[in-house]
Amino acid sequence: MPAQRRYPPEVMERAVRMVLDIRAQAPERVGVVGRVGDLMNVHPEVLRHWVKKAEASRREPQIAAPGEDQLRKLELEVRELRRANAVLRAATLTFVSELEVAQPC
Repeated sequence: MPAQRRYPPEVMERAVRMVLDIRAQAPERVGVVGRVGDLMNVHPEVLRHWVKKAEASRREPQIAAPGEDQLRKLELEVRELRRANAVLRAATLTFVSELEVAQPC
């Protein structure tokens, strides 16, 4: 079993930043972790692990701004009201068409 390497924090931060920057600029590129790992002399799987940890820490829930919860509730209410209006419009069209068919010309 090969000996474990300890990488300095500067190398870890720089390599992760490079991967994230390249992915942000060109998301369609593949093999970024491997290339950066070769360039920084870091095993690609180790670098992949660092990048996953960095992405997970970025995704942690942030403190909601005041009123953000109320805004979400209002947006949900608007969606529900628009859906109800669409149903009412469809029902109105159905009733109008039935009235037109029922009336003799």
